[in-house]
Amino acid sequence: MGLLQVLIDLLANYQYLLKPMSVSVIIFDCDGVMFDSRKANVNLYNHILFHFGLPPLIDKDTDFVHMHTVVESLNHIFQGTPYVAEAQEYRLTLDYIPFIKDMVIEPGLKELLDFLKPNYGLAVATNRSNTIGKVLAINGLSHYFDIVVSSLDVKNPKPHPESIFKILDFFGIKPHECFYIGDSEVDFEACQTAEVSLIAYKNKALKAYRHIENMSEIKEIISF
Repeated sequence: MGLLQVLIDLLANYQYLLKPMSVSVIIFDCDGVMFDSRKANVNLYNHILFHFGLPPLIDKDTDFVHMHTVVESLNHIFQGTPYVAEAQEYRLTLDYIPFIKDMVIEPGLKELLDFLKPNYGLAVATNRSNTIGKVLAINGLSHYFDIVVSSLDVKNPKPHPESIFKILDFFGIKPHECFYIGDSEVDFEACQTAEVSLIAYKNKALKAYRHIENMSEIKEIISF
């Protein structure tokens, strides 16, 4: 029974053990990959909570808002209060620029994008909504990406694979022709369903084709 279980596990993980062939597209998650956005997210959601006289985020809620859409995050942190609908309306009135400025671009990201751009299609698949355009523009990244898919561009945000499928269709490629760089369980689930190889960024707990700790390692992977 022990050997049988090992074989079952190997088969289940097979796609993560093989190098994808003919990779032509690299898909990036935004928060936690291109940017350290935890401070920005905490400041945003604490601002909204404070507006309604509620206490700040606790650690487990910080993890939740880091991975999910703003609508899902507000529904989550305001559940059990009478302010869910009001919180959703209030966030639409906010100027996000001060919070975007709290986002820290990942070291080596621009150098990596400069390296990739001439030879690879580049895309973003994010659960951010109407802020992703401003995030990229403020940081001088917009011109690098051929397509950016936010939660507003799909009916089903991550962990559903719709955003990945949209990118595959845009480039006219198969799942084995791209890498997805992500940092969360949400990214893992989306990649698993889409049968796309995940490069896990700064998260060794994720099941992935490769695990990396900095942007420069991506050059080594695609050159392997």
